[in-house]
Amino acid sequence: MAPGPRPRRAFLVVGLGNPGPEYQWTPHNVGFLAIDRIAARQHAAVDNRRCKALTATTSIAGHTVVLAKPETFMNLSGSSVQALLKESEADPNRDMIVIYDELALSFGAVRVRERGSSGGHNGAKSITGVLRRDDWPRIRIGVGPDPLGGRDEARRRGKDYLLTPMKKQDLVVLDETLDRVAEAVEMVVTRGVAAAMNTYNRREPNSPAGSS
Repeated sequence: MAPGPRPRRAFLVVGLGNPGPEYQWTPHNVGFLAIDRIAARQHAAVDNRRCKALTATTSIAGHTVVLAKPETFMNLSGSSVQALLKESEADPNRDMIVIYDELALSFGAVRVRERGSSGGHNGAKSITGVLRRDDWPRIRIGVGPDPLGGRDEARRRGKDYLLTPMKKQDLVVLDETLDRVAEAVEMVVTRGVAAAMNTYNRREPNSPAGSS
C-alpha cells in the first residue's frame, strides 16, 4: 500500500555551496542553485540572514519549509546546519534534506538517499561530523566531468574542476536537472524519502554502472 500524505510540520531544505559571485556558477555550487530554483517555484526570496545562512520560509502542500544556503563556506557547513536544526527544533532524520554536488555521478544525474557516508564531500563530512550521525536524507546532483571516466577520473580532476565555472552546454543540462531536484524535494516533503527514491533514482542512459 502506498504511503499516505505526511503529517504537516516544519521542514528544513539545505543546499550546500560557497558564498560569493566567483563561485555562483561552479559545479560545487549546484546545491545553492537548487535552493534558488525551489525558491523561484515557490515565489520566495532567499534573503533572510539567520544561523550563518541565507534563508527563505515558504510552504509546500501546507508544510512549512525553510530553504537555506549556509554562508560558512563548504567545509564548515555543519555549524550552520546545526544552528538551523536547533532553531527550528527539527529532527535531521525526519525533517531535513541536504542537496549537494557529487563528482562520482554523471553530470545531471539525481540520487536521493536516506543516509550514507560523505563520499569525500567536505560539506557532507562537516554536517556528519557536527551532528555525529549520518542518517540525514540527501539529494546528490551529478557533476562528473566525464560520464565514462567514473570515480577515478572524477577524483583526478577534483577541486580545480569543482571551482571552475560551468560551460554553457552544462548549464543547459543543469537547468532541467534543477527542476527534477525541486520536484524531488516536493515529493520528500509531501510523501517521504522512500517515495522520492523510487521515483528519481532511476539510472540515466549511458551512466556508468558504478554511479548509482
